[in-house]
Amino acid sequence: MSRLLIVDDDVEILALLKKFFMQHAYDVDVAAHGEAMWAAIAAQRPDTIILDLMLPGEGGLSLCQKVRAQMGIPIIMLTAMAELSDRIVGLELGADDYLTKPFAPQELLARVRALQRRAGEQRNPTTPARPVVAFAGWHLDITCRELRSPDNVMIPLSGGEFDLLVVFLDHPQRILTREQLIDLTHGQGHDAFDRSIDVQVSRLRRKIEPDCKRPDLIRTVRNGGYMFTAKVSRS
Repeated sequence: MSRLLIVDDDVEILALLKKFFMQHAYDVDVAAHGEAMWAAIAAQRPDTIILDLMLPGEGGLSLCQKVRAQMGIPIIMLTAMAELSDRIVGLELGADDYLTKPFAPQELLARVRALQRRAGEQRNPTTPARPVVAFAGWHLDITCRELRSPDNVMIPLSGGEFDLLVVFLDHPQRILTREQLIDLTHGQGHDAFDRSIDVQVSRLRRKIEPDCKRPDLIRTVRNGGYMFTAKVSRS
């Protein structure tokens, strides 16, 4: 059974979502604030965190940033704010997905399943042909989800950054539109917005480009999208 941690200060939402996900064979822990969230993680590490943006005390964005700095648990942000800037900030800080309130529990379930399915596919690839991928001196271990720099330093990746890098490595020297990148990283029918891909590309560039202000590995193609320029080899 997969374990979820739901963090929200609305007790009715916590009760509703806990009951809903338990009915769908999930183990569920709940927390109403950041301190309780950390205690729940320490007691039993969750497979996915559903994190509300607006919390008493330390807010969801700060908590998201701290979780991402310490561990690779997938995070879905919940927000009552529909403004584009809030979504962008959440993605910048390492959230893997977001959902705006009000929402149907079935939609949140679909997001959780999609996120965990992608993580599971990457941990247990159906074909053993691409366990380690090399590019420009970098090495990505697909199975272990580990990225190592040319100096053999391990570079942490969020789930979204990992998914995006895998897509680029699977399609080198090809122009990929933002719509294609959304479909390949989130699945067709996902309602992500173009700017979300720009944010993830920006985050990935800061980690793998020698000069992220003058990117060479991930080039922007005007009126086209993005192209991964490096040669890719697999072992």
